[in-house]
Amino acid sequence: MSELISTMRLDVAESLRARWFVIYALVFGGIIMGLLIFGLTESRIMGVTGLSRTLVTFIQLSMAILPVFILLSTVRTLAGDREAGVFEYLLSLPVSLGGWYWGKFLGRFAVVFLPVFLAMVAAVAWGLVTGLDVPWGHVSYYIALLMSLTVCFLGLGFLISAFARSTDVGQGVAFLVWLLLLLFLDLILLGLLIRTNVPPELVVAIALGNPLQAFRTAAMIQFDPQLILLGPSAYVILDNFGRAGYMAWAVVYPVAVGLLSAGFGFWWFRRSDLQ
Repeated sequence: MSELISTMRLDVAESLRARWFVIYALVFGGIIMGLLIFGLTESRIMGVTGLSRTLVTFIQLSMAILPVFILLSTVRTLAGDREAGVFEYLLSLPVSLGGWYWGKFLGRFAVVFLPVFLAMVAAVAWGLVTGLDVPWGHVSYYIALLMSLTVCFLGLGFLISAFARSTDVGQGVAFLVWLLLLLFLDLILLGLLIRTNVPPELVVAIALGNPLQAFRTAAMIQFDPQLILLGPSAYVILDNFGRAGYMAWAVVYPVAVGLLSAGFGFWWFRRSDLQ
């Protein structure tokens, strides 16, 4: 445990000094402040207004920005150290591979999740100061969703980093993974449904296997309980999961994907050549 905590603290300190973290924090801080300053709390969509309207927009923007930031920054974790040739030095220290690997995982999670969490806290503080109704249930669930999405893509980033032999290759693969998941939100699945005789249930199942789609639908279900925006596919989701069941699925499933990916990455990392 001491090895894990020491590695975590070292990774946090290193990340806080990095330029990517400054840009990352400014992006999410700027988004939430922009939404609040430009009066989004006064607009209305499908009956949703006030702080709930701001949070919905923030969540949708986070879905597009957060994964690619996590992937591109995280793949440097192992691949960058391997490329710099510092593994021999690290292995000479009294720290186990498990303590080093999982310590970096937890440290990166803390660094990546903190700006997003503080942005949510700033939105809640704004609502309290300006007298808006704070939807505490939505806020809590959105924080859980963001945490789940963070773990998911951190795990994928560590998996890619464990396999990549260089930083450039790792970042290229990470970008392709993010692009593929983004395309599978709508474009490819709609084409598959139109051009083939694939049962709609199978298409919906494939869609829900995409962590981004699971996140998007769970965020949507907060202000659209019947998922009217999804059309007929809403019946498949609600009939098989129910509203509460799907909300639980959308949090647990991405966490499972992230931890399994990180675990497989650690297995490969231990058995591979560290040079």
